[in-house]
Amino acid sequence: MSQMSVSTNLAIGALLLGLATAQAAEPAAPAPSFTPPPAQAIPDGPFGDAVRLGQNIFLNPRKFAGQYVGNSMNCASCHLDAGRKADSAPMWAAYVLYPAYRSKNGHVNTLAERLQGCFIYSMNGKMPPADGKTIMALESYMFWMAKGAPTGVKLAGQGFPDLKEPAETPDYLRGQKVFTQHCALCHGADGAGQHDATGRAVFPALWGDDSYNWGAGMHSVKTAAAFIHANMPLSQGGTLSEQEAWDVAYFIDGNERPQDPRYAGDLQATIKAHHGGKYDLYGKTVNGVTLGERSTPSSSQSAAKP
Repeated sequence: MSQMSVSTNLAIGALLLGLATAQAAEPAAPAPSFTPPPAQAIPDGPFGDAVRLGQNIFLNPRKFAGQYVGNSMNCASCHLDAGRKADSAPMWAAYVLYPAYRSKNGHVNTLAERLQGCFIYSMNGKMPPADGKTIMALESYMFWMAKGAPTGVKLAGQGFPDLKEPAETPDYLRGQKVFTQHCALCHGADGAGQHDATGRAVFPALWGDDSYNWGAGMHSVKTAAAFIHANMPLSQGGTLSEQEAWDVAYFIDGNERPQDPRYAGDLQATIKAHHGGKYDLYGKTVNGVTLGERSTPSSSQSAAKP
């Protein structure tokens, strides 16, 4: 090979390497943003009636879908501002991502199945029929809220913002101090929340029999910490440090709550099949209590008993 050919090949190689490096250095394109319509924009007519019913169920499921609910929580307990608030798992950002595979149950879920799971786990209740009025209304509400959003893409504000791994291992006692200082005023020193005259949760129970059960996504310390850091205290999201969010999430999820509906009498088998993650406290001993060992049966388990 001539000296000129070698020089040419080296130059081409350097050019290609430079292009690859430049492409790798380019920042990822920002996620598309979206603003949902205001509540007063719900249309008239039969479709608008379905959207309004979905909004009512979202805000007060005990009143509008009580046969499927086992606690006093409502959908807006976690999905703030009636499912509109970015970084609080808003409904407009969730709608455009389904159907989707979920590792929780190992298959592709329709939106209806995803909503059914919320009733079973977060509401500690029972599964509404996928083709029934309750799911239809919630899907209509989400569809209307997401109208005009691009589908199949992750929108800015979807889910809860991820947190970095904590600098220190999350700690129950540190978390208890954060809870007392920043959370107890609304949620109560005993974590039981506050309710209006109808029994609807104004501030939801964070543990105990009126809270989400051990199958709900919020039982994961990582998920709870991400939600708390972005959104809590209410209207003061981002004021807690990330470490404080991790610690208080550990404290909250380090308390007992209703049993995982998938539990069939064997704690270790349930852990093996459905739990055991790094930030999953189910089956672990926290503050002297083995969590899940003596949990009150979930509403769906109670209903299944003869």
